[in-house]
Amino acid sequence: MNLVDEDVNHPGYLVDEDVNHPGYLADEDVNHPEIYMSERVFYKSPDSSFHLLLEIDEETITSINFCSAQVSSQPSTALEREIFRQFDLYFTGRGKEFDLPFFATGTVFQLMVWEEVLRIPYSKTISYKELAERIDNPNASRAVGRALNQNPVPILIPCHRVIGSNGKLTGYGAGIAIKKKLLELERGNWQ
Repeated sequence: MNLVDEDVNHPGYLVDEDVNHPGYLADEDVNHPEIYMSERVFYKSPDSSFHLLLEIDEETITSINFCSAQVSSQPSTALEREIFRQFDLYFTGRGKEFDLPFFATGTVFQLMVWEEVLRIPYSKTISYKELAERIDNPNASRAVGRALNQNPVPILIPCHRVIGSNGKLTGYGAGIAIKKKLLELERGNWQ
């Protein structure tokens, strides 16, 4: 998915934090802007190994968090049904790409890192150092790690595919055990 296009209405758009983005309605005649409430949806993988809390604003995924076991929500919109369908395919090893609308805000550096992570093929890994080199900042391995830690939509921006230079699994916001399970799932080794 190419995120360089400036069309905000296509699936998967990264935007600089300094740019105004949908988040509230502000009518000049109203003293208090109406705040949009995120819809929260719980997703459980078919084998119950992964539990996700997704936040959806205006038909766009704005946040994905791994969470403890929850009762899966019943999808109530076409988008929610599509999210569940695509995640079911992914978690059963039958889906390798996502075509879902998401919105990720961050600094210019974070956006560069996330854009490059989107280019890592399914089941492949690269090191933090290699990622830093790919964005023409070869001494920024640690900063790359910090940027990945701020990824609001893991799995869609597959930061679990970035590993240590020595091949070890290091750093993942949801924990190394989940990172390992995601990589094993993609490599077809997960049981």
